[in-house]
Amino acid sequence: MQDKKTSSPAELPTLPKAPTGIEGLDEITEGGLPKGRPTLICGSAGCGKTLMGIEFLVRGALEFGEPGVLMAFEETAEELTANVTSLGFDLPALQEQKLLRVDHVHVDRSEIEETGEYDLEGLFIRLGYAIDSIGAKRVVLDTIESLFGGFPNEAVLRSEIRRLFRWLKDRGVTTVITAERGDGTLTRQGLEEYVSDCVILLDNRVIDQITTRRLRVVKYRGSTHGTNEYPYLISEEGISVLPVTSLKLEHEVSDQIVSSGVPALDEMFGRKGFYQGSSILLTGTAGTAKTTLAAAFANQIASQNKRCLYFAFEESPQQLVRNMRSVGVDLAPWIEQGLLHIEASRPTLNGLERHLVVIHKLVKELKPDAVVIDPISNLINVGNVNEVRSMLTRLIDFLKVNNITALFTALISGRTNQLDATEEGVSSLVDTWISVRDLEGVGERNRGLSILKSRGMSHSNQVREFVVTDHGIQLLDVVIGPTGIVTGASRLTQQLQEQAQELALRQELERKDRELERRRRVLEATIANLRTEFESVEEELRQINSEELTRHQTFTEGRTAAVSEMSGRGAPGHNTKSNNQ
Repeated sequence: MQDKKTSSPAELPTLPKAPTGIEGLDEITEGGLPKGRPTLICGSAGCGKTLMGIEFLVRGALEFGEPGVLMAFEETAEELTANVTSLGFDLPALQEQKLLRVDHVHVDRSEIEETGEYDLEGLFIRLGYAIDSIGAKRVVLDTIESLFGGFPNEAVLRSEIRRLFRWLKDRGVTTVITAERGDGTLTRQGLEEYVSDCVILLDNRVIDQITTRRLRVVKYRGSTHGTNEYPYLISEEGISVLPVTSLKLEHEVSDQIVSSGVPALDEMFGRKGFYQGSSILLTGTAGTAKTTLAAAFANQIASQNKRCLYFAFEESPQQLVRNMRSVGVDLAPWIEQGLLHIEASRPTLNGLERHLVVIHKLVKELKPDAVVIDPISNLINVGNVNEVRSMLTRLIDFLKVNNITALFTALISGRTNQLDATEEGVSSLVDTWISVRDLEGVGERNRGLSILKSRGMSHSNQVREFVVTDHGIQLLDVVIGPTGIVTGASRLTQQLQEQAQELALRQELERKDRELERRRRVLEATIANLRTEFESVEEELRQINSEELTRHQTFTEGRTAAVSEMSGRGAPGHNTKSNNQ
């Protein structure tokens, strides 16, 4: 018993899955649909069940090398081909390449006589032949109600449905079965969801006159999966599912710095700009130059030979270019060079998810280095706050994963004093939050800018007044008055007062300099007089010393001469006396 080894979770075999190739769906199902097992896709009319099944076959044939069989019970092959042509799916070409087989089975319920011996042998033979003819790995049955809708005997119904699902499992084909939504149940019969290994529910709802399609994985035997409702779209490129919470925070980050386009604003950040791939939120009341700051950022990106994608929800491209040219920001050259793409539309033109898909599509096509959305607050008109927050959360994650620097502007209502909160509730999601606001003075309104947060770097805590000039945005130096920071006319008054004080101080210093110079000259004159007196006394003393020295020398010489003379007189007499003796 002790020698028996238990397998670790990493060694246990995982459930084989067949990737659908549908954007987002494989992420939610963590790899795709259960391979070799039936999956039920159910929903009401118009939610895209048939389109999802066909895309599952087309993607499988083109991207994963798995041929498929489409067996339709309601629409003919010609009708199906015409319906999916708008999505870019060429079913005839796939049939010629033996990658797809489309078979229409006509079931007339009025001709069916219910008996206890009713079975699906004919369907099995026909479906088996279609599978073997192209070596199909995938099968789509659309829809199951056409087969069993005319049989009220629940016992027969349950037996034949179970038999159908067992036959598909035995064939080892990955099957998608579409079914109509029932009244209080997932399907009309209320049985299919119990025998299916995977159940996907599609929903098409209208809220405030805006249509939104949502997908939910009801069950998935043998595998974990996303359990939330996920919006999805049907566009010209097929079905796109937009996960809400499946994205993981595992994206790479960059230490590169991106300029804001306003040099003085860059100086307020410890790293002199934004981190590349970060998200920046610019909030303020109406008329606080949010769009001008956003355009300056886009202009800076394009000037570095990088691409910028600009979404404008309030102005047309022509109006935006004209308005920005008046403040020294010329966007037209970058548009002509293809470095700046402006996508302008009213938010109410599309639902939130449609806007998100458009952003995804343009990002994949243009591969921009930066994205500007001006403003995100207009999206409130399309959905409620929770939906907008969900959409922006997915957008921010998507841009971060692709290392794209994102700048969002948002309008804050001036009716409330809560200027540090956004109606969209995304301030906590972004990396940098810049607030622009009105600074009301005596009879005037000025603009002020401050940085509320900037993750990963130090930043200034000052509220800087700024002006919009013909040469762009200029941040003014901070002027502090007796009661604090002053702006506008008070700034000019304070500057005049400071200039007057500076002038008076300069004049006082000049006066003191002149007084000092005068005293220096007086001192120098006094020193000169003293020096002259000293020189006179020195000269007089030198003269006296010279005369005294001369007298001393004369006296000495005279004395010496006298001594010599007296010595000469005494010598001869002495000699005479000696001689007389």
